[in-house]
Amino acid sequence: MTEWLRRTLVPGVVVLALAAAVGCANGEPTGGTSTVAAEVDPSDAAQPAAAGEPTTGPPAVAGLGVRPTPSAKPSRTPSRKPGPRKVPKPSTETRLPPPPPKPETGCTKPRYEGDQASRAQVKQALTEAAGRTYWPNSAPSIRVPVNLVKATAWQESGWQSNIVACDGGVGLMQVMPDTAAFVNTRFDKSYDIDDHRDNATLGANYLAWLIKYIGDAFFDGAYGVSADDCTGELDSCLLNAVISAYNFGPGAVVTDDGLKIPNPQYVRNVRALMTECECLAF
Repeated sequence: MTEWLRRTLVPGVVVLALAAAVGCANGEPTGGTSTVAAEVDPSDAAQPAAAGEPTTGPPAVAGLGVRPTPSAKPSRTPSRKPGPRKVPKPSTETRLPPPPPKPETGCTKPRYEGDQASRAQVKQALTEAAGRTYWPNSAPSIRVPVNLVKATAWQESGWQSNIVACDGGVGLMQVMPDTAAFVNTRFDKSYDIDDHRDNATLGANYLAWLIKYIGDAFFDGAYGVSADDCTGELDSCLLNAVISAYNFGPGAVVTDDGLKIPNPQYVRNVRALMTECECLAF
C-alpha cells in the first residue's frame, strides 16, 4: 500500500469506529436480526338467541362465599388474537335456556333443604364435574377449568350444597330448575338438581354448553377459556363471556349488536376467585 493510500484510508476507518462506538453508547442498534357424558347434536334449523333478562346484580345467594377484592389482571401478551366477531354467527342450536327469573316476591333470604355435603365431598364433586368431556363428538377439545367450576360455586353458594335462593337457584352451582331441564334434555341426561354431585355436573355441563355456544357465535369455534386470551376489556375473551352468561343467561351476552357483558362486577368477582379463592386450598 502506498504512503498516499495510508494517509487517505486510515483516518476514515478511525472515524467509522468512533461512530459505531457512539451508537452503542446511545443504545442504538449496530446491526443483526375422564368419564364421558354423551352428546346429542341437534338437527333442526337455527334459532336466534332468547332475550336475556338483566338484573341489578348477581343472584340472591351470590357472595355467600367470602370474595377477595377483584384483582384479576389480564395478560399483556394474549396467546391468540383478542376480540370477538362484531356480529355473531347464526346458531345451530334449536333451543336456548330461559333467562334467569326474578327473585320471589317477599323473599329476603335463602332457605336450606336437606343435609349439607361436607367440603371434602363438595371438592370431589366439583373436581369430577370439571374433569368430564361434555362434547365428545363435535368439540372434544372443550374443557371446563376446575378453578372456574370451583370459583363459580363459591361465588354462587359459598359451596353450600343444600341452599335454595330467592330466585329459585338450587345447590352448589345455583342451577335453576329450568336450566337443569334444558341441560338434561339437550344432553339426554337425568341429573338430579338436589344431589350435590349431579348439581355440580349440571353447572359444569352448562358452562361447557356456553363455551361452545358463545365460542361458535363470536370466536369462530375457538374454545379456549384461558385468562391469557383476555385484555383489559371485559368483552375481549370467551372466558369472561361464559362467566357473564352463566349469571345473566346467554341471551343477554350473545346479541345482534355484538358480545355484551351486562354484569361486569360478577365477572370480576369470579375471575378473582379463580386465582385467590380460599376454596382452592380446601
